[in-house]
Amino acid sequence: MFCIAKEKNGLLINEQIKASSVLVIGPNGEQVGVKPLKDALVLANYAGLDLVLMNANGNPPVCKIMDYNKYRYEKNKKEKENMKRQKANMSETKEFRLSPVIDVGDFETKIKQVTKYLVKGAKIKVTIRFKGRQMAHTELGRDVMIKFASRLEEISTITDEPKLDGRTMTMMLAPKK
Repeated sequence: MFCIAKEKNGLLINEQIKASSVLVIGPNGEQVGVKPLKDALVLANYAGLDLVLMNANGNPPVCKIMDYNKYRYEKNKKEKENMKRQKANMSETKEFRLSPVIDVGDFETKIKQVTKYLVKGAKIKVTIRFKGRQMAHTELGRDVMIKFASRLEEISTITDEPKLDGRTMTMMLAPKK
């Protein structure tokens, strides 16, 4: 029987196991009992499977008879699936600041930047901070935000309408599915 090289955080298998006797668990999960290492290897070889050290710290160490390549494949598959789920749940939020008196060139630049992130799937938080006498004309900031959202309506939807909180007005945009 051939030996697979030990991975960085992989498990010891077959001849890599150095214990004198091990608690053997069969391929279907049944407990075979405490066996000398040579007998356990013979059992695994007879079944055409690998002897894998599951818990080296046990007394005696616990080994399971299984197909190691299949086990590794299933484990990698689960990890990839978990990463996909985690990535979907943690969609990135980017914040962009505008001004109630923003110039046309700056406005267009912000549109291009936001478009790039929306296409990647990030959520966008648009903020406008009012300074001094600008607080008397918050409707100007609201108009800028509405114009900003209308320019991006083909690729995004407004999740939170523009609302004023102190001196800051915020609005949330999410990419369309």
